[in-house]
Amino acid sequence: MAGSPLKIAVLLSGSGTTLLNLIEQIAAGELDAQIQCVVSSRADAYGLVRAEDHRIPSALVPRKQFPGTATFSAAVWNEVRKFDVDLVVMAGFMSLLDVPEDFTNRIVNVHPALIPAFCGKGMYGHHVHEAVIAYGAKLTGVTVHFANANYDEGPIILQAAVPVLEDDTPDTLAERVQAKEREVYPQAIQLIAEGRVSVEGRRVTIREQ
Repeated sequence: MAGSPLKIAVLLSGSGTTLLNLIEQIAAGELDAQIQCVVSSRADAYGLVRAEDHRIPSALVPRKQFPGTATFSAAVWNEVRKFDVDLVVMAGFMSLLDVPEDFTNRIVNVHPALIPAFCGKGMYGHHVHEAVIAYGAKLTGVTVHFANANYDEGPIILQAAVPVLEDDTPDTLAERVQAKEREVYPQAIQLIAEGRVSVEGRRVTIREQ
């Protein structure tokens, strides 16, 4: 992949703020990538509007129209495979996907906590920040990892810590975690674009430039 822009597909279910961040990072020359397509699991996802505004091909695969994970996953991958894609970027994609063999370690996700803490089924968005505060944790953060067929289980690429302040609410904590996420997620994708990331089992190695 090194030497040419990394071709990515973005999967989303909501507002598309992560998509917009990637678009801005690419435009600023900070991310050597090209967004080939956007796939949404919800018709009302504003990310589809952002894709249209930036002339990025998009597709809708409504989760509720499929009886199970297998048929839904097949439909999503059918859309992704219409494009020449090196990497799939989860950007607030709220549905579990089966991972086909040819996409093993080719799908990345970001989680708003330091995996393996505060992760797994049901742990997303504000649920995570509420749990962090309720537990009394002093640190939380961001984890970028390769995605597999289980929630928040794939090999970890990068992590960055965010302090939990005494007067934090889920909203204030979320704001700081999301700011860190906007930094770290593109950094991880850029490392992959530079061909510096390798995976052996659960261990991710990042080579010096």
